[in-house]
Amino acid sequence: MTIQRMDHVGVVVDDLEAAVAFFVDLGLELEGRAPIQGQWVDRVAGLEGVRVDIAMLRTPDGHGRLELTKFHTPRAVSAEPQDAPGNTLGLRSIMFTVDDVDAVVAGLRARGAELVGEVVQYQDRYRLCYVRGPEGIIVALAEQLG
Repeated sequence: MTIQRMDHVGVVVDDLEAAVAFFVDLGLELEGRAPIQGQWVDRVAGLEGVRVDIAMLRTPDGHGRLELTKFHTPRAVSAEPQDAPGNTLGLRSIMFTVDDVDAVVAGLRARGAELVGEVVQYQDRYRLCYVRGPEGIIVALAEQLG
């Protein structure tokens, strides 16, 4: 058995509109939205009475996708503090390559995002940073140098 590709990363959010706006501002393209419910989703999720709204976004190159999910029923639960630090167990960040990390950070800050640490340079290869967006999601940004 082999993996053919990574299809998408799923993130559960409480405010779907704010999360979609954040990632669209970052440069992802909204592929579509859909309400999802029924026995098939109950069975695959191992939950009863699932009723969600999803938004699927894709990177401009078409290779990466992000699924944002808003649970109506059953109610979403928090497994950790909303502003969990980078060393918390579990999925911590989603990384995107950008053309200009300073411009992207400025744009995201205007939407209320916070720089987690600082923008740093790794050797002569990258400028990197973490930004905390809606729902406490940590977005890693990498600007390739040279």
